[in-house]
Amino acid sequence: MNKHHPGASFAPASEHDTTSPDRPYWDPKLETQSRAEWEAMKLALMKDHLRHAYENSPYYKKSFDEAGVGPDDLQTLEDLKKFPTINKSVLRERQEALPLLGDIAAVPEEQVVYVSASSGSTGVPTVSPFTAEDFDEWMDYEARQFWSSGLRPTDRYAHSLNFSLFIGGPCVLGAQKIGALSIHAGTVPSERLLTMLKTFQATAMWTTPSYAWYLGETALKEGIDPKTDLAIKKIFVAGEPGGSIPETRQRIEELWGADVYDYYGLSDIFGACAGMCEAKDGLHWAEDHIHVEVIDPETGEHVPPGGRGEMVLTTLKKRARPLVRFRTGDIVSFTEETCSCGRTSQRLMGVHGRLDDMLVIRGVNIFPSDVEAIIRKDHDFTGEYRIVVERVNHLDQITVEAEKIVGFNGTDEELAKRLKDHIKAVTGVGARVSILEADSLPRATHKAKRVEDRREQVWTT
Repeated sequence: MNKHHPGASFAPASEHDTTSPDRPYWDPKLETQSRAEWEAMKLALMKDHLRHAYENSPYYKKSFDEAGVGPDDLQTLEDLKKFPTINKSVLRERQEALPLLGDIAAVPEEQVVYVSASSGSTGVPTVSPFTAEDFDEWMDYEARQFWSSGLRPTDRYAHSLNFSLFIGGPCVLGAQKIGALSIHAGTVPSERLLTMLKTFQATAMWTTPSYAWYLGETALKEGIDPKTDLAIKKIFVAGEPGGSIPETRQRIEELWGADVYDYYGLSDIFGACAGMCEAKDGLHWAEDHIHVEVIDPETGEHVPPGGRGEMVLTTLKKRARPLVRFRTGDIVSFTEETCSCGRTSQRLMGVHGRLDDMLVIRGVNIFPSDVEAIIRKDHDFTGEYRIVVERVNHLDQITVEAEKIVGFNGTDEELAKRLKDHIKAVTGVGARVSILEADSLPRATHKAKRVEDRREQVWTT
């Protein structure tokens, strides 16, 4: 048992039996333990982790003291709500106050062997540091997750994610850990990636849902049929909600003739924190690494099991920079029911949107993922869409622009009315609909920008 991780029941990576590719689990004892065992493990890990944060992170020492709490105040997992939350802006602020790692870090820089950084799309890129132990633990989880999705030593895996400081880059080492032949493709031009996939006859790859769609369309335009000319049988996707939207996933699967598995990662902790097993019924959470709370973003109270709310995360093992009650801004739902695969970990049942992506239209909350599910289910649309938000006569309104397929047999008016009625029925929002010709909207090579907000001021209060 690792001395830093009391209560951990899993075997070190070196003890995993890698001789049988037919075994269903990477770590059977851990993955199939009872819910009571999961809870006991997390409590033991959290007690140790809070003490590590309090004793070694200047920020947490001050934060806990100001809130009047300390490590000894945690006797149950419910006691965690006594502790203050933290968010992305605080991470940036503390990093800028004490470059490079900030005063949230709980180890000296000499113990840090790897850093990733966020994309910086909404501010200063924030660094995520790892000790050697942190990194090894992370890679063991990635191997566990790849194994649950059916990746095996016989696979040829093309890692088509950015390697430049991106948290998802090193995840390829998880595939190597299970013995898969790994191709470090990175973010090369689409034509070159298609050549690599064809030359190496890769059987699996990882990218974003939008890029998987774009790459498949590009292949067809170049006379390459992804189903017959390529060997891809598994596609791991992350970075956008689309992989957990059944309609989107099914359209990508039809395009490629491959199984699509959604993964969820977080730059502030580590790459894939959750991923689909072969049952594709939610994303198994890295529950021995990260404790989850789902809260009402306005009141801070926990939502009922299965309900939608903001995801708040607490690391359980990451020594370099602990995060206690980190507010992600992601709107999610979870279940603790045992999966049909036999794994008992919590499952993320969908990232339904982000607080900063959520649109409030005349008092009704709407997420782009809600619209996407409707459009991807209707095969008279190509699947590409854009939501334009405007303020007209002091009232907010949305226009959904959607492409019709080539050869659509019907009128634009009929198609627009059908989509408008579906959006109203599902979301409660009355939207305008504009039907576009195929290939009218720009294709995303990585993360797609689905919302164009033309309001000068979003909030009226």
